[in-house]
Amino acid sequence: MAKRSGDKRFFPKGRQLDDGALAEMRALLGDAPRRRDLLIEHLHRIQDARGHITPAHLAALAAEMGLAQAEVYEVATFYAHFDVLAEGEAPPPPLTVRVCDGIACDLAGARGLLDALKDGLGDGVRVIPAPCIGGCDTAPMAVVGQHRLGHADAGRVGAAVAAGRTAAAPPAAPRGLAAYRADGGYSILAQCLAGERQRDDVLDAIAASGLRGLGGAGFPSATKKRFLSAAPKPRVVAVNADEGEPGTFKDRYCLETDPHRMVEGALIDAWAVEAEDVYIYLRDEYPHVRAVLERTLAEVAAAGLAPHAALHLRRGAGAYICGEESAMLESIEGKRGLPRNRPPFPAQAGLFGRPTLIHNVETLYWLPAILARGADWYQNAGRPHFFSVSGRVRNPGVIEAPCGVTLNELIRRCGGMAEGHVLKGFLPGGASGGILPADKADVPLDFGTLDEFGCFVGSSAVVVFSQADDIRAIAANLVRFFEDESCGQCTPCRVGCEKMLALLDGAPGNADLIRELAAAMRDASICGLGQAAPNPVLSMLRFFEGDLS
Repeated sequence: MAKRSGDKRFFPKGRQLDDGALAEMRALLGDAPRRRDLLIEHLHRIQDARGHITPAHLAALAAEMGLAQAEVYEVATFYAHFDVLAEGEAPPPPLTVRVCDGIACDLAGARGLLDALKDGLGDGVRVIPAPCIGGCDTAPMAVVGQHRLGHADAGRVGAAVAAGRTAAAPPAAPRGLAAYRADGGYSILAQCLAGERQRDDVLDAIAASGLRGLGGAGFPSATKKRFLSAAPKPRVVAVNADEGEPGTFKDRYCLETDPHRMVEGALIDAWAVEAEDVYIYLRDEYPHVRAVLERTLAEVAAAGLAPHAALHLRRGAGAYICGEESAMLESIEGKRGLPRNRPPFPAQAGLFGRPTLIHNVETLYWLPAILARGADWYQNAGRPHFFSVSGRVRNPGVIEAPCGVTLNELIRRCGGMAEGHVLKGFLPGGASGGILPADKADVPLDFGTLDEFGCFVGSSAVVVFSQADDIRAIAANLVRFFEDESCGQCTPCRVGCEKMLALLDGAPGNADLIRELAAAMRDASICGLGQAAPNPVLSMLRFFEGDLS
């Protein structure tokens, strides 16, 4: 208790509860559980209802959930999609337009679109830049409220805002449960649950197929599952649908077109490792996919297809770092997305301290087909997977191709280079995979094949550049992304990204210092964000000296 000078009365310390805010909070939450791990979900309820979050509502939410106000505040302010106001601060306009400034959208004129919208939409609309939103195939992209608009719709943004709505048409309807089951969907899962397939045989088949994690690291899928064989129960499966790597949109494609296929893969994984729960963590930049998954999971529940595991859908809140697996686990638990130190590894102590199997969407997408058609089919087909191709090509999009496909072949499948453009370089694996020159366009794109060039295929996000592009500006765009998205937990990443961006202004005179800083970031950063952030700059120094002057 605090006491005013000369006053015998006592006054409580700290922010006091506002009765109106508390009543509103209780109405928003309804009968939803007040569990700690649902903090981010409840913050979304406030943001969605009000368009911002006030200190009074943070205090009310803390009281309802039995948490310290500081704890609620630090989580809310960590994520970009929560507009947390300071005391007395005016709320933002009722509608926000986020214009993607990721590398593919930057090439397609996002800065011009941003300026035009700021000038044309008026004071009642907030127009702000946003990191890559996974719409590189329809660049430049904008998100208006909860709706996504690609280049074909960009001219209608102003009219949509003026009309108080958005004009974007939803993507084509995904394959539903009936159509999926008509093609044999969920039959492999049914065989597993009925005892017609044995766990060891399934794991042997996955190992023989060569299926790897397709989110970036490329770790063998079967080995990952076997890590849990001796782990204590209960166990968990976590699905990483937080693809935020600039240039990456293949998981979005999987979920937009055939979500049940991914869900069956996740449920097979749960059976294989005897997990009781499956958590799907979806990036908040995909609101249309969230609606698809909500319907998909409802269909699975109504059909009784998952008697062995409970399915949970969790919503991200605008943080690229949550694509790192341990940061994702922290976020699912309702915390800031800070990567964990290891050991222990997720297979030992992951989500809620339970042994956890983590896979990304595309890995699970291929699993039912591999088990239905056999490991030899997958091997003989060249271990196919999806490449997200964007940039200076005629028809950007998701291309299914075997491992080891070349850039030249991907460009051919995209209809060739865009009119008037000649290949200059490309990202083989998103922002973190480095930059390769045109003379490497016939190098096979597979795990390990790019090591000698200091690059990697990663999430297979291929962004193509031409003679019209400045590699130095591209490297700056990518490093700026890492600077913005660093969680700030470790100094090598937090400060290193900032210093790397500053050193770019003096390249090539700063080349030696850049390499020294890159080595420190790689050796000392906690997670892959800081370790890989220097890659585009190092590639520029190695392959594109002509762009440095």
